[in-house]
This record gives sequence, structure tokens and C-alpha cells, in this order.
Amino acid sequence: MTTPHPRLAELLSRDWFYPFQLPGGEVTPTYDGGRLNAVHSTRLAMMDAALEPLYGSDYSGARVVDLACHQGYFALELARRGAREVLGVDARQEHVDDASLMAEVLGHHQFSARQSDIHALETGAMGRFDICLMLGLIYHLENPVGAIRTAHALTGRVCFIETQVVPHLSGNVDWGNYRFVKPLQGCFGIIDETDETHGPEASTQGICLAPSTEGLLWIMHKVGFDRVELLEPPADAYEQHRFGKRVMVAGYRDA
Repeated sequence: MTTPHPRLAELLSRDWFYPFQLPGGEVTPTYDGGRLNAVHSTRLAMMDAALEPLYGSDYSGARVVDLACHQGYFALELARRGAREVLGVDARQEHVDDASLMAEVLGHHQFSARQSDIHALETGAMGRFDICLMLGLIYHLENPVGAIRTAHALTGRVCFIETQVVPHLSGNVDWGNYRFVKPLQGCFGIIDETDETHGPEASTQGICLAPSTEGLLWIMHKVGFDRVELLEPPADAYEQHRFGKRVMVAGYRDA
């Protein structure tokens, strides 16, 4: 008989952001009575549709980084599938602690986590990762393009970016003089989270730039991804994904 982890009762006594399946079959209680669980299952289904042609069921050679890993749900899922090395990065130490504890309870010893702002990462020293995750991050940042550049630098094979998006703007604008015009490639919406930076799922700085879908695709091409694919949500997707208010994009590197 397996002895329960000494902190099992602690895990089950609080709400988590994710429904973690624990070794004894228990599932962690989640925020808002589980009403947000569809966000996570939708993200996972969209990732899986893109990962299956690349990996099938064999992740044994994969090196994974999860930027803004939160409590580690997606990183630990790839660890469960056998990825050889999984790194979680998050700006909040409490998330790093939660992810590390969950990895210990689940027995995923190839997982490690570090606290860092995404813009402070030394990408050259970290090397490239076969799979790079950046889910639910860029629309909480005041420099989302810089974050996408960081993700590209860390990606060896495929990067998943999932984000809230805003309505698109198109057309031409005068650029310094009425005789010179430039086409809009996309847009960002400015969102105010300055009074919410204490919240565990909010921005750490407060000024947030959320991209349009077209703008995100254009930026990912321009920072160097060889191929960029807007992923199709499943039929039972979370309503935000189903109606195009959130999207997931896969960016591929050929070498």
C-alpha cells in the first residue's frame, strides 16, 4: 500500500487554479467551483492537436520550458508524458512554490521551477527547448513583443502562445507626412490592471497590451518563426476560445 504524501491533506484543503489529478485518485478543488476548468481542458486539447503529429506518445527526448508556468499544470502534464527535462518559470514566487510542491507530490523529478520576470531571462545560457509554452501571459504585459522574442529565442521546435485578443484594426495611416502611409498590421488594446497587481492571475506591472489575432500572427512571423499556425478550438471549447476572444497560436522553427 502506498503511503500518502505528508502534505496531501494540505493540497486538498485549498482551492487551486487547476484540477490536478493526484496519485491516490483525488482531484484538487478549483476556483469558482470548477467553472474555469474548461479554459485548461481547451488549452490542452489545442496543444495536443499540434503536438500529436510531432511526438505521438513519445516525449522522452523533449526538453520543455513553460514561461509563466503558474502552478505548473501544463508543464507537469508534459512531465507526466515523459519529457526528459521540464523547466517552469514564473514571476511570482508563490507560483514557483506551488508548482514545485505539486511536482514533488506527483513524482515528476525532471521538473524544476525558477522565479524570474520573463524579460530578465538569459536566453543564451538557457539554450533551446523543443517545446516552449507561453499560455495566458502576453496580455498581462506592457512589452508583449519582447516576451515573444524571448519565447522565439528559447524555442527549438514549437512554441505555443495563448492569449486574450482584441478586435482587429486595418487600413493605412499617415507616417510622418500625408505623402507617406503605412498599413496597419494589427493592433494592441490597452487594458488597465494597475489596481489588480496583487492578484495571482493579474499583471505584475498593471499596464497590459492585448494583441489582435492578426497582429499576433504578424509579430510571430516577424520575430523569426518559420511557420505560424492559428490553432482550431475543439467543438466543446471554452466560450472565449469558441468565439475567438482567446486564441492559441503555434510557432514552428525548422532548425
